[in-house]
Amino acid sequence: MKRKNRLSIQEYKDGILSGNRVILSRAITLVESALDDDNELAAKLINEIYPYTGNSYRIGITGVPGVGKSTFIESFGAYLIEQNKKLAVLTIDPSSQKSGGSILGDKTRMEKLSVSSHAFIRPSPAGDALGGVAHKTRETMLLCEAAGYDVIFIETVGVGQSETAVKNMVDFFLLLMLAGAGDELQGIKKGIMEMADSIAITKADGNNLDASRQAKKEYQNALHLFPSNENGWNPQVLLCSALQNKGLEDTWKILTDYYFKMKQNGFFDFNRKEQSVHWMHQTINLYLKRNFYNRPEIIEKLATFEDAVRSGKKHSVQAARELLSFQVNN
Repeated sequence: MKRKNRLSIQEYKDGILSGNRVILSRAITLVESALDDDNELAAKLINEIYPYTGNSYRIGITGVPGVGKSTFIESFGAYLIEQNKKLAVLTIDPSSQKSGGSILGDKTRMEKLSVSSHAFIRPSPAGDALGGVAHKTRETMLLCEAAGYDVIFIETVGVGQSETAVKNMVDFFLLLMLAGAGDELQGIKKGIMEMADSIAITKADGNNLDASRQAKKEYQNALHLFPSNENGWNPQVLLCSALQNKGLEDTWKILTDYYFKMKQNGFFDFNRKEQSVHWMHQTINLYLKRNFYNRPEIIEKLATFEDAVRSGKKHSVQAARELLSFQVNN
């Protein structure tokens, strides 16, 4: 029997394909659910809408806390809407440890975009996902593509492990950086700079303009020291001021130049195919973990094993191997 707050697969599908934002939101809630019945329905829905996906430009946006990601996204998003683009913004919020819900409230941080009929903003709690990337962000992205959004932003919590996960689900990875905040190159991990397809120096206005220009030179020099990208792209550094709406056109030009070059040399489609394989393995890992912890014999023994590890009667590796052996033997 269908639950009252659940639609049929056809109702979800028709609503999404028609661009109904209320039904899109309900579909995302379904996808994010931890209930087994919802997972089954969500998997069927993804299968139904999958032929209508893949037509958006997927852009990852990250940066250190305080860099102004939300302000940049709102200004850049408004610029894209002026270019007749439909924009979806998927933001990964740090989860409240008590409630599990999002705690930053992205819709209140992007007031103009949130009221635009051409923009869709969805904050998702990071939960226990690695590095703060929501487990279901990929599926949510597919739903937004089926709903007709041309450009999808995936905003991460900040600089950390989540960047690798986001890099594996987007076409373009934009790193936002600040100038005048100490030693710029010291405060950013080399690995994250290597992942960036472009670096934008934010808040490049007023008294910070000269420092921003100097930072641009330093970042550009640093990028030249990295090995060449396999896709033949040379990452660029640009200056932006979201408050003054400067650098937005330049940012979009870099993004479009990248898109057409990657389409032309075949890397765009190659990358998407490799990402799909990666997503498959990630999903296998997710379901193996979930199935393991949901097994009755594991639920029954887990607390005892945790106490044994705390007391020193078992070491962590021994306890883990014994628990895993229960699953294999049963």
